[in-house]
This record gives sequence, C-alpha cells and structure tokens, in this order.
Amino acid sequence: MKVLILHNLYQIPGGEDEVVKVEQELLEGHGHSVRLFKVDNDEIAGAAGKLKTALNAIYSRSSKQRVLKEIHQFQPNVVHVHNFFPLFSPSVYDACREAGVPVVQTLHNYRLFCSNSYFFRNGGPCEDCLGKWFPWPAVVHGCYRDSRVGSFVVGTMQAVHRWRGTWRDRVDRYIVLSEFARNKFIEGGVPAEKISLKPNFISPDPGMGQGRGGYALFVGRLSPEKGIDILLAVWEHLGQKIPLKILGNGPLTPVVERAAHTIAGVEYLGRQPKDRVLALMKEASLLMFPSLWYEGLSMTILEAYAVGLPVVASNVGTMSTVVKPGRTGLHFRVGDVGDSIEKVEWAIAHPEQIDAMRQEARSQFERHYTAERNYQQLIEIYQLAGASSV
Repeated sequence: MKVLILHNLYQIPGGEDEVVKVEQELLEGHGHSVRLFKVDNDEIAGAAGKLKTALNAIYSRSSKQRVLKEIHQFQPNVVHVHNFFPLFSPSVYDACREAGVPVVQTLHNYRLFCSNSYFFRNGGPCEDCLGKWFPWPAVVHGCYRDSRVGSFVVGTMQAVHRWRGTWRDRVDRYIVLSEFARNKFIEGGVPAEKISLKPNFISPDPGMGQGRGGYALFVGRLSPEKGIDILLAVWEHLGQKIPLKILGNGPLTPVVERAAHTIAGVEYLGRQPKDRVLALMKEASLLMFPSLWYEGLSMTILEAYAVGLPVVASNVGTMSTVVKPGRTGLHFRVGDVGDSIEKVEWAIAHPEQIDAMRQEARSQFERHYTAERNYQQLIEIYQLAGASSV
C-alpha cells in the first residue's frame, strides 16, 4: 500500500511521536510506500500566530488544501491521521473525503471530548465534559493550558464537529489503544462499529533482562498527572529498603532534584537515551507507574514487558486492564501512598513471585506487543477502512 501519515508534532517529544516513527518504519520494512506529512507547533509565532492558530484549530481551510495537494501528489491508498491538533484541524478529514481516500484516525488521547485531552483536573480523573454538546466545565476551569479563552476555542472545535457529524461520518476507522479507551470513546459518541483495538508495540525486541540490580525505576515525564508527588512520598518510607532511580524531565524536575538530595535511596538520572533506559529496565526489580490520569497505552509499560520487568501501577484507566495484578505486576489505589508502600513492601518480601511475574510480563509482550503482531493488525484495519493494495 501507499500510506500517507499526518501528524502534528508536540513541542515536548513524547510517546505519541515515537509511535508515529516506529509505525512508519514498520510499514516501510514490509515494503509499503509511506510519506509522513508533519507540522510542528514551533510554527506558531507571536500573538498574531496564536490567534490564527486558534481559529484554524476549529477548521483550517489552508490545512485542507495542503493535505489535498499531498494526496494528489502521492496518490495514497489510505491516510492515517495521528494528531491533528492544533495546526491540521479536523478539516483534513474533508480533504480525504473529497479525494476519495479512506481515512484512519489513531486516538492517542481524549482530545475529541476533553479540552486538556486526558480527562484530568484537580489532581484526579475528571469526566465533566464527556457527553456534553459544549464543554462548559472546561471553559469555567480553564482546562486547556489554564486558559478560559483557549478552552473555549478547543470546546468550540469539539462542539462544531459533533454538530457536523465529523467524528461519526468523516472517519472510516478509528484505532484505540486499550479496551478502557474504547469504552470511553463509545460513551462520547464515536460509533462502536468503526473502532478497532490495536495496542502500541516495541521494536526492535530488546530481549529479556535479569532484574539483578535490586532497585525500583520510574521512567517518564516529570509532571503532576504522572503521580510524582505520590512516588516521592512513598520513597520517604521505603528509601532504606530499596533504591529508586528516576529517569525523565518536565515541570517537576526541580522537585525531583531536591528529593534526590533529601530522600534516602532516591537517585535522579535525568532524561536518558533509549538504550540506557532499556539497560536500566533490564536490571530493575520493579517499574513504578503511579499516574493519576487515564493514560494512553504507555510505551514505558510495554518496554517493561519486553524486558520482563513487573509493573507496580495505580489502578486507574488503561493501567487497570493492561497491568495484570499478580501476573505482570501489582495494582495500588490511585493516589494512595499507604497502599503503594504496602505493594512495594510485598514485592520486596516475595522475590520468587516477582521472578514469576517477570516471565509472564515477557509472555504478554510476545503475545500482544511485538512488531509482527502489530503489523498484521494495522493492515487489517487499513483494509476495513476501505484501503486496497496497489
């Protein structure tokens, strides 16, 4: 097939950008012709640029024309959209329809129904806007970047396209990353019959680790929704029992840097290259995943499974189904420091059970999250959308 991928890059690179990269490589590795048409938020400059972007986020005629031009030049069998916000806008679906090309949309987050895209407010999950024609709660609370104006713009985009039937009629197939996400999108109004479940994947296979390092590990963005405060509070009690290595950066980097000097056992290693992350994962005893929000399907958890690293995660959102308690890791009540301490102490006291979880985590990877398995699913989804081979 010839596949045109559309993706609005994020200012801070994350898992979604990585998924776009590896899916492109996966398709090209199987002989398909792939063109990545990407835009970058760094294009937004000054107040005038921000105003224009705000208006275009609702419907960008210029993006529609740019995508039509790409389609006419490349002649794809299918267009695969990842992130359309804010520069592409949902107008790209109309471009695909005019050109007669089927369109697939991967739903990495909840932007269709939530202004901040991850159903999170005031330190916990929030679904106040789910199912509403216009998301007034988001405007009142300034959920998009703490801005009521910005939240109104995003809410207008959501409401306009709900009214137009964009989510219902202009996308041929949706990809969701977990059963939890599938249920949320159906609740929000996405047609169930158009949704396919395809998780992320890890490639190349990093191989099984040994887990002999005797430490716990956190890998991820250092931001409030990731449960960093919970993690540090837990290690105030556990620092003498098991070391914790923290990898990543973000707005809470100064907090973590201070903790590394004041809390026993906490070591901050900053942002590390992928090979270093995987090497540390292979020797870790546990991966800590204390997120307070619903998450997508974390690449970090899949990397942990690939190396056979059990995951201790909050029992919320996607983690509630992807992490299998007693098999691939342990659950604790979201935001509950005491329960988190209890689960880690149990893991320390039961090394044989943790070794068994290592094997099961690796087995989960081999069954569900390999490149070959993902490729088969992706091609099936393109075919369901109406794409045909050249």
